[in-house]
Amino acid sequence: MNKLQIDIGSTYFKTNSNSETKQYFRDFKVSIYSDLQNKCAKLLANYSKEEVSICSSANGGLSTLIIGVTTLFSLKYATNIAFNSGINIIDTILYSTIENMTPPSQSIDVVIVVGAIDGVAPKFDAKLIKYLKSVKYQNIVYVGNSENHSFLNKNIENLTVLKNIIGDKLQVEEDELKSYLTNLYQADITGKEDIKALYEITANQIYSTPYIVNKALSKLQTLFEVADPFLVIDVGGATTDIHYSTDLVENKNIMTSSGYDRLVFKKLGVFKSRESLVFGAKSNEFVYELLDYLDVNEHILDEQSDQATVVLMQLAIFLVLYQVSKSHHDYVTLKLEILNAIVLTGGISKVLSDEDIEKIIRFFYKKILNYTEIPNIITDREYKIWTLGIKEIENAK
Repeated sequence: MNKLQIDIGSTYFKTNSNSETKQYFRDFKVSIYSDLQNKCAKLLANYSKEEVSICSSANGGLSTLIIGVTTLFSLKYATNIAFNSGINIIDTILYSTIENMTPPSQSIDVVIVVGAIDGVAPKFDAKLIKYLKSVKYQNIVYVGNSENHSFLNKNIENLTVLKNIIGDKLQVEEDELKSYLTNLYQADITGKEDIKALYEITANQIYSTPYIVNKALSKLQTLFEVADPFLVIDVGGATTDIHYSTDLVENKNIMTSSGYDRLVFKKLGVFKSRESLVFGAKSNEFVYELLDYLDVNEHILDEQSDQATVVLMQLAIFLVLYQVSKSHHDYVTLKLEILNAIVLTGGISKVLSDEDIEKIIRFFYKKILNYTEIPNIITDREYKIWTLGIKEIENAK
């Protein structure tokens, strides 16, 4: 079939034509559309709009603030659903402490309010309304008990009310909120002026890259020798994403109906979010020992060099594994000790050698998990996962 696939990242864009994949560093002085035309005009001329498929991760993801009644249920459930929908959590607030909390200074893409099962007394009152007046947000969704619907609808403009995510038996009911957040993420991508212009070259829907990658996971064994449970790490310019088998989830009551989920770490990109990645590295208690293990000193973190980029990508791998391990509790906890494979894709595959990757994973498993054996390591250097994901979307039409 005559098809052209294009992936727009925050730092690079890729094309795939007749199984030949090419990568281009973006020219930030011009629009994405102009950059594509400048570099790929001859390639684009070979395809009709119907034959071009595009995905993008250039927006870096959405931000959310979550307000919940309990840490064990409402905040935990909403946090996992948000992460699995590709949303970046700016802060979580336990409602009993809301009067003492300082509102975030940045604009929030979506506020999630959640708490209590249906059939119990309303949990939210005037304190919530007062706090929200100090928050700059674009969207707000309520997924708590039905007894609060009337009060919140009356006092919050443009409130979206969805099914309670806490079931009667305290199990997670994720489908409506996950669909809402995924659609919001999709709308943000296609709403960007740079991305909207790309409809000049495609007649197909433009998808988010994490969504495309997730679509490939059930068929990953057709590309590589990999068995569940596995983890895919995609280190990019703005974010680091991980996609994982739900067999790895520590807490079974937050498992989803899908066999795979994803987390997006907005502050762990190597180029656009370099400063936050460096800050996160310097704040981690193991990183200085890790730098010594890599035979570099701490000044490498402040350099602008090829070696510094290699080290930052290694740190991104370490930090993302650390943040989903039992040593860290702000994200979903994964049972990394039962991993069969770690698959690496994205820009990292063009920068790190097999030795660079194995070295960092061995350090993590020995230092953090106290394991001498490590999972099988697979590096997707030809971006096969991305192209497979787009094919799965096209075949489903």
